[in-house]
Amino acid sequence: MARRNSLKDEWKFEPDLASENQSIAINAITLPDSQPRRYFDPQKLQQLTESVRQHGILEPLLVRPTGKAGLFELVAGERRFRAAKEVGLTVVPVTIRELSDEDSLQLALVENLQREDLNPVEETEGVLQLLALRLNIPRIDVPPLLYRMRNGAIGNINQNVLINSEAQAVETVFAELGTISWESFATARLPLLRLPPEILESLRSGKIAYTKAQVIARIKDDQQRHQLLAEATSQDLSLAQIKAKIVSLKASGGAPEEEDSSLKGQIDDVLRLAKRSQVWTDPKKQRRLEKLLAELKALVANAD
Repeated sequence: MARRNSLKDEWKFEPDLASENQSIAINAITLPDSQPRRYFDPQKLQQLTESVRQHGILEPLLVRPTGKAGLFELVAGERRFRAAKEVGLTVVPVTIRELSDEDSLQLALVENLQREDLNPVEETEGVLQLLALRLNIPRIDVPPLLYRMRNGAIGNINQNVLINSEAQAVETVFAELGTISWESFATARLPLLRLPPEILESLRSGKIAYTKAQVIARIKDDQQRHQLLAEATSQDLSLAQIKAKIVSLKASGGAPEEEDSSLKGQIDDVLRLAKRSQVWTDPKKQRRLEKLLAELKALVANAD
């Protein structure tokens, strides 16, 4: 089992476990069912493929035994793995290590985060997978837990509603990742999962880059958004081409591009939380709320 003090620290392994570099047949390596990264930039992958063709694989793939004789699961290095298959390599260099499901996911997630290879949606879903493993709960139950923690932090619910061990485990995971706080994750990253379903599916399946998907998601009209997404994925349109098509749609009277709704969404979230909170029964909080509402009304009035 892997041991670590922090994901930022060097990973250390028990000395009796095989971790030396060696070469194995590429057909003996399988991909995991769940991976943090799904989108691979075609141009960068092609560049890597040409490098592998000329120089071979310079950095071993990280794999772990599957429990089936002679078979291994890829932990890190999928781009190198794909490039090797494209070139036609039959044998690849690997480092073999015994890893649990949790350790394997953490290594894959951290490697991609450190290389800045994950788009925000992939990162969000990868972190949710990691939290689900660490907390031993279904992934669908993780966002509600994070929202409860956020609400408790800003005083909207009683802290006793939270299970301390779960909250501590969440804080530990984010401290180990060291890339984003759990508060920022709950506020800025979880809302990404509310993107239109077809946009999320294209991101999950690796059909489109996040930057392109983000622009397409701003189209209000469902039919036109679906159509542009289909064109972007089938024709591999560039970001500039996608923006040009949206401008053309607007000029022809099509559906306008939706304004950035992140701030609007946060306001909607706060209003929903306020209605369900106990702020109404606290005179001090009521006075503070009245002051904030007055400031908001004045701000909106002056914006006309």
